[in-house]
Amino acid sequence: MNIKVLIKSLPDAPGVYQYFDKDGKILYIGKAKNLKKRVASYFTKNHDYGKTRVLVKKIFDIKHIVVETETDALLLENNLIKKYQPRYNILLKDDKTYPWICIKNEPFPRVFLTRNIFKDGSEYFGPYTSVRTARALLSLIKELYPLRTCNYNLSSQNIKNKKYKLCLEYHIKNCKGACEGLQSESDYQSDIKEIRNIVKGSFKSAMQKFKLLMYDLSDKTEYEEADKIKNKINLLANYQSKSTIVNPSITNVDVFSIISDELYAYINFLKISNGAIIQSHTAEFKKKLNESDKQLLELAIVEIMQRFNSFSKEIYVPFKVEVGENIKVTVPKVGDKKRIVDLSVRNAKYYRQEQFKQIQIIDPERHINRIMKQMQGDLRLTGEPRHIECFDNSNIQGTNPVAACVVFKNGKPSKKEYRHFNIETVVGADDFASMEEVVHRRYKRLLDEDQDLPQLIVIDGGKGQLNSALKSLKVLGLRGKIAIIGIAKRLEEIYYPDDPIPLYLDKKSETLKIIQQLRNEAHRFGITHHRNKRSKSAIQSELSNINGIGEKTIMNLLKEYKSVKRIQETSLEDLVKIIGKDKATKIYIHYHQ
Repeated sequence: MNIKVLIKSLPDAPGVYQYFDKDGKILYIGKAKNLKKRVASYFTKNHDYGKTRVLVKKIFDIKHIVVETETDALLLENNLIKKYQPRYNILLKDDKTYPWICIKNEPFPRVFLTRNIFKDGSEYFGPYTSVRTARALLSLIKELYPLRTCNYNLSSQNIKNKKYKLCLEYHIKNCKGACEGLQSESDYQSDIKEIRNIVKGSFKSAMQKFKLLMYDLSDKTEYEEADKIKNKINLLANYQSKSTIVNPSITNVDVFSIISDELYAYINFLKISNGAIIQSHTAEFKKKLNESDKQLLELAIVEIMQRFNSFSKEIYVPFKVEVGENIKVTVPKVGDKKRIVDLSVRNAKYYRQEQFKQIQIIDPERHINRIMKQMQGDLRLTGEPRHIECFDNSNIQGTNPVAACVVFKNGKPSKKEYRHFNIETVVGADDFASMEEVVHRRYKRLLDEDQDLPQLIVIDGGKGQLNSALKSLKVLGLRGKIAIIGIAKRLEEIYYPDDPIPLYLDKKSETLKIIQQLRNEAHRFGITHHRNKRSKSAIQSELSNINGIGEKTIMNLLKEYKSVKRIQETSLEDLVKIIGKDKATKIYIHYHQ
């Protein structure tokens, strides 16, 4: 059927749409408030992103499922994506099986750690992305409450028939002997109720119970037992203090935030209960169709809440998202709520940095691709700046003017391609004319030798130096063929040709750091050459003041001894070997009069 006819037949209702190619393979699954408007937008808009254009060209058939609410559409979309895994949909990078704390559905329930979930009526709390955290919590629970660890069937009939005998756990006081009826089921279930609250992040009832018990034992002068209860209170308080980072009034809330770049997004999830963070997880998403942060976060919220079995009725996010009418969306501006969103953002940033460090080691090519893509976007370039060259002038009070050109390939210095320039056509300290000369000389030579040209030129300086470099590019016919920018030192502003308004990059951005590294490297390289030139000039001028000593003699001496100090300290016999008796005597007398 014709695509236009299919679109016209779509309902103005919420639902899920599926795109198929000519072989009947699913390309993409999406959700929509209004199916007709959303699907039509793919075929009526001009898409800037290449993959979206490719997707639209491949669409041969469209199917849809109508649902009652947008929430239903969100859930259905998520389930279908996981089932079919279409090429153009985002999927979570990892799908690890995280541990859960299980309260088993049985008489005298056991409490233990598991990675497998069975639909047998048991309660599962988690998952915990940190196994250490889960084990610490389980250890705390066992320290507070003596629970059974055996897998006996402790039915009332079996206990009555004395089917089981007390084990070592009872004698070392880790269990109260439910197997022989020494602990009632109601007493055991009371402990389980408090354990359930602790796992959910609510410590209040357990703390109150232990305090009352401690005071009661103290009143009965059972100080040793009272001290044991006090230790349990301290354990609970210590664990709670490590968890509590927000206002205790913030309860049963999920927090989400996102950090993204050109290729990937990193979404952090925090679960808050009674003022405590009881879960934290950061997931990585790979962009497929240049999705916005809003689209990515909406998808992630549904995915993560399903994965972590969360039924929170309220979420905190950095900006407005649409996740259905059953969840209250809060975008905090100030106070504790804002601080917890900021903490989530910080967690996402740390995770991203850790990933970058790992990628640099494990997959350097991916790291380079990401940096290049980031620079292309930040600097508004038409292509990735794989080859960058940066120019800097050096002179002091107009003496010995020189320039330097440094070369970066894939964001790293290529030192063998660095070049020094002695200014030949400019008299005095004229930075603009010097820049014009060295840029012309550099690219005339590259053109004459048929060498690769850079994708980006960086000029150390503002509008004046940039315009001077542009003159040379224009003369060589390279204006518009190579991207060129200038970076001013004062505010690190970046200038573009024919644009009076500079660009200000984020001070922490990787793009600005690379440009600063280029500029600093060009400055260092240029200054080193300038100092060497001044030093040689000073030596030559001192030696040339000696009658009968010419330029060739000076060059021979410098080649042998490198500095005037060494020449001064050399014996007459050694000087004779290099330049002959007559000249050696004149130099020796000059320094030893």
